[in-house]
Amino acid sequence: MQLYLYDFSAVDHADVDDDGCFRYPYLDSYWNMPERHPFLIRVAGRLAGFALVNRHSRIHDPFDGHAVAEFFVMRKYRRTGVGRAAAVQLFTSFPGKWEVASIATNVPAQAFWRSTIDAYTDGRYNEIWLQDARWRGPVQSFTTPS
Repeated sequence: MQLYLYDFSAVDHADVDDDGCFRYPYLDSYWNMPERHPFLIRVAGRLAGFALVNRHSRIHDPFDGHAVAEFFVMRKYRRTGVGRAAAVQLFTSFPGKWEVASIATNVPAQAFWRSTIDAYTDGRYNEIWLQDARWRGPVQSFTTPS
């Protein structure tokens, strides 16, 4: 999580706390709330990243689906297909409605998600640009087969 938050600070301009750490206040809830799911991404048994999935929608209320809350692949494994394979495994694990949002300033993430979702859905997804008090950036929505 620290590597992810450090990388992400380049786009969200977050800073470390007085102890020199980045904070992610929701992390514990992914291990003790049934609507949140943590996943580790491994390559040949070695930790390569993680994904956090929840049921929070940025564009639908109510929402009976899943959303990628956080997704991280270590630099060493980027552009090798690891991220795409992990994303596909997530989508396949939870059939139904999905949302993926990328912060406006994270252009590489936007390109990754558009490409990955386009390939996975064969182009059958929607994208909107959301700009409100809580979010600014694209949100893709689609439905996976059951």
